This record gives sequence, structure tokens and C-alpha cells, in this order.
Amino acid sequence: MQKALVRGLAAVVMSMASATTTSAQDAEDWDLLAQPEEQLTVAYTQFDNGLLLAARCQRGVYQVMIGGLPAAPAVRDFHKANRVLIIGIGGKDAAEQRFMLGADPSVAFSELPAPLARQMREGGTMTITVPGGAEDGRNLRYLVELPASNAAIDQSLAACDRPFVDPRDQQLDDLGDDGLPINLAWKRVPKPEYPEGRTYTAGFAVITCLSQADGRVEDCVVETEFPINGGFGDAAMRGTRKGRLENRGGGDGPVPSRLIVYRVNYTMSDPEFSTGSRIRNRNE
Repeated sequence: MQKALVRGLAAVVMSMASATTTSAQDAEDWDLLAQPEEQLTVAYTQFDNGLLLAARCQRGVYQVMIGGLPAAPAVRDFHKANRVLIIGIGGKDAAEQRFMLGADPSVAFSELPAPLARQMREGGTMTITVPGGAEDGRNLRYLVELPASNAAIDQSLAACDRPFVDPRDQQLDDLGDDGLPINLAWKRVPKPEYPEGRTYTAGFAVITCLSQADGRVEDCVVETEFPINGGFGDAAMRGTRKGRLENRGGGDGPVPSRLIVYRVNYTMSDPEFSTGSRIRNRNE
């Protein structure tokens, strides 16, 4: 049974190799999968309705994924696609959260995985609503009792140097669809360059920062990126130096300190089609 679960999890977490270290946590906690030679730590829990939740740190990149969902509509460029899920955990009101697609259409990856993991570690009733996910086109709603995680999720967060508590999470509800609070706008949008050297033909990175009085952004964090070894997070971070914010509607007053989120999609080939395949040197 345990081997079957690990194989299923391996498929969900992007076909990783069989784990060399697997440890079951307390019955009230999530399970933990560790593969030190791959710099991999995964906290996961599975439900009898087919849902699987996993919080993963691999080589410094953090991801939270939900598996077992109705398949998302097929897209040609999944690295640029979004899937909206409506999530409520514990006593917090359900709200829309954006997820990214992977090669498996039944799996969704959070754009802001660490904040979601910090919510899930507290446990409680969790609802996941998939807009249009039912066979008749109506919304599909999952209801699960999420076990609290006093160790496993914390280990996944710690492996990627993510805090267990982050006051910046309290500002996420103030963000609009453009990733900015209602009182701020981009005066100059960051324009990161494509990563140098060996890389992929497509990828993305999601960045959070705090705005400064002069419109610059600081204290930036790569929330997640894909592929994990494509260099897209570092490239996006370098591009933050070129971005400037202003008070919405203009004006010369100081910009208030607020959390902002932006996602950078990278495509080297025709923007209408990208394989996302690796570019390698001839001697590799």
C-alpha cells in the first residue's frame, strides 16, 4: 500500500525517481517523503475522494500542488496558462486563488505556494471549488478535513528557507487581479531578460516584493518557478531593478509600502507555440 502511494505521488510530483527515504509522520500529521540526493522534501496527504495535496521543496524551488482534480482544458502553452480554484481553509472565507498547469491536466500548482502551505499547516475544514468542473458544467466542490501538520509541512518550508509565519500573507487579500493593491499601478513594468546559458525554451517565475516610497521594489522573493533548473527565478529577480510603481492615477506623493505580486512568462520560440524543451550544448 505504501509503495503504491509513493508511486502515485511520484507521478503527481512530475515523475520524480523512487524515493530513497520515506518517513510516516504522526497519524495526525501529513506524510513526509525525503530524497536528500535530489535535494527533495515533500509533505503530502491523500483523501478517499481522490484528492492529493503535496508541498514540495526541490533544489530550492517551492511548490504546492493539488492532484486528482477534473482535467483542465487542453492548452498548447501550459507554462502560460492559469487555473482558478476557490479555496477556503478553517475559518477563513473561501477566495479565488490562481494555479498553474502542469503536464498532467488533473494537477494544479499554486502561484503562491508558501502562503498556501502556511494556511494548510493549521489544518481544519478545507473546501476546494473547481469552477465548471462537474460533468454538466456546474461548479464542483470538494470538502475535506485537513489534518494539521506540526512537522511535515514545516520541514518542506524549512528546506526552501521559507518562514513558518510571514506577516506579508496578511496583505494578499488586498491584491487585485493584476497583483497590485488597489492604490498602486506600474509606472514602469519590470522587463527581465531571458536567462543566459543552458536553459529551456519556455518557463515562468512568480515574484513578490514590497513597494518603497520612491516606487522601487525591495525584499523580493521568488515564490515559485518552472522548470526548477531553468534560471527563470533569478532572471525575474534581476528584472525587478527596472520596475517602478506609482500611486494609481499618478501624483508625486510617496508610494506606500505594500506587497505586490507579478508573474513573468518566458517564451523563446514562437509565442503561439512552445515545447518547453531543454536546449543543450552539443557535447552534452
